[in-house]
Amino acid sequence: MKRRSAGAPAAIGKLVVIGVGLIGGSFALALKKAKAVRHVVGVGRSRRNLAAALRLGVIDEAGTDAARAVRDADFVLLAMPVGQMAEVMACIAPHLPAHAVVTDCGSTKQDVIAHARRFLAAHLPRFVPAHPIAGTEKSGAAAAFAGLFRNRNVIITPQPETSAPALRLVRAAWRQCGARLVRLEAAEHDAIFAAVSHLPHVLAFTLVNALARHPDAGALLGFSGGGLRDTVRIAGSSPEMWSDICVANREALLAALDEFEDELGRTRAAIENGDSAGLVRMFEHARRVRAKWLQRD
Repeated sequence: MKRRSAGAPAAIGKLVVIGVGLIGGSFALALKKAKAVRHVVGVGRSRRNLAAALRLGVIDEAGTDAARAVRDADFVLLAMPVGQMAEVMACIAPHLPAHAVVTDCGSTKQDVIAHARRFLAAHLPRFVPAHPIAGTEKSGAAAAFAGLFRNRNVIITPQPETSAPALRLVRAAWRQCGARLVRLEAAEHDAIFAAVSHLPHVLAFTLVNALARHPDAGALLGFSGGGLRDTVRIAGSSPEMWSDICVANREALLAALDEFEDELGRTRAAIENGDSAGLVRMFEHARRVRAKWLQRD
C-alpha cells in the first residue's frame, strides 16, 4: 500500500478499535498519521479512557456498544485483553458487515483462533489473527503514540480459510504503521512468546511480590538501585492483560517455566557448592548470548 496524499481517499473508511489502550490507540494514531483511515471509532468500558482518547485525537468518535459500532465498519481491530475475546466476538458477530475485515492484537494465538472459529465462523475468511511485538509498561489511550510499531515485528498467523484480500489489507495497514510482517503458525507463535515474553513478565511480577513479602521490604526496596528497576520494569504492565495471557497460554508457559526452573536449579547448585568457576562460565555464556542478540537488533 502506497502512502496517500492528504487529498486521496483513505485506504480504510471506518476503523473500529475495540480496546483503546496503548496498542489500539497507537494503531489508530499511526494510520491517521499515514492518512490511511478516514474515521476512527473507539469502543471500551472506561468512559474516562475514551474521553482521553477523544481529547488527544486518538479516535474521532467514542462508544461503549461494540455491536452498534461495527455495523458499518470497514476494519475492526480487537485490541482488548485476550480474556475478553470470546465475549466481544460473540457480541459483534451478528452485526459485522459482510465486507468488514477483522484482526486482533492478542499476545496468544491458538485460543484467539479457536474463539474466532466458534463465534466468527461465518466471517472467518475475513478474520486475520495478528500480534504486534511492541509495547511499554504503560497502558491506556494517553500512552498511545504513532511511532510505537515503527521497525517492530507484527506476527501474522492466517488460517487456511483466510481470504487473500483480507490478508492483504491487514498486512498493508501494519506496513502503514511502519511495522515488519512475519508469518508464523499459531502453535509456534505461542511457544516462542511463552519463552521470550510471557515468562519474563511472570518473573518480574513474581520478583516484586517476593521482595514485597520480605519482613524488611521497605528497607530492601529503599536501598535498591538501577539493577532492580531495570529487571522489574515490566511489572508495571496491566495485571488484567497479563493474567489473561498466562491462563490462555498456560501449557506453553508452564513448559517455559519448567525450563527456567531447571536452569535456576543449576545456578543454585553452583552457588551452594561455591563453584565460582561454574558461575563464571554460566554468566559469561549469558553475556555472550545477550551481546549477540543485541547486535541483531
